Amino acid sequence: MSKKWYNYFVSVDGSSTDDNSAQGSTGASKSAAQSVAEIASGIAAEPKFTTPVSDPTSFDEIYRAAEISEAPQGYSILKVAHMLESAHIRNLPSDVKKSSVLVALEAAGADIKDVIQDAVRRDRALDTYERVQQRAVDELENRKNKDNAELQAQIDKYLTEQRAKIQTNNDEVAREKERITGWRLKKQQEEKRIADAVGYFVTENPITTGPVQAQPPASKIAQRS
Repeated sequence: MSKKWYNYFVSVDGSSTDDNSAQGSTGASKSAAQSVAEIASGIAAEPKFTTPVSDPTSFDEIYRAAEISEAPQGYSILKVAHMLESAHIRNLPSDVKKSSVLVALEAAGADIKDVIQDAVRRDRALDTYERVQQRAVDELENRKNKDNAELQAQIDKYLTEQRAKIQTNNDEVAREKERITGWRLKKQQEEKRIADAVGYFVTENPITTGPVQAQPPASKIAQRS
């Protein structure tokens, strides 16, 4: 992404006459863009980080890790940004703010090109560190996705096994119900045979031929007693 704010400082004044104002403006714009390109070309696209960054929220630590040296005469882009935020000039027109900064740099013997170089170095350090962090996040996501896939496979396997056990239990119960239903029919036939035989000799037949009521669980019998 281009950093258009570089042009805020790097510019070449055109002719001050009205006749050459348009031509001067165009030439200044091209010269400014060329100057920025020349300044940026001499700086590594991705600076090397020589020390780990323990606090990613600390930009100063990121700059130190990228070995960004002190700006000449102490005029880094951060100091210039602080100057622009000063209550003395922050509400002034852009050209006045620019002139004020350039006057201060000239008085200190600092070159605006050094300030821009410092800005480019810091910007590229931040961009590089952002890519480093993004790679770390991507790698973490890949690892966790792999872990999640393995865990999901284990869960699916476990669920399949448990569902199979549930089905086995249900099948066993169904077979027992079917067995006792068949046995109950035979029992009723047997009881009817007995009842018929007994009926010849009694006025009230004591033989039951219907289904019996289930006894309550032993625990409930114990509670009642």
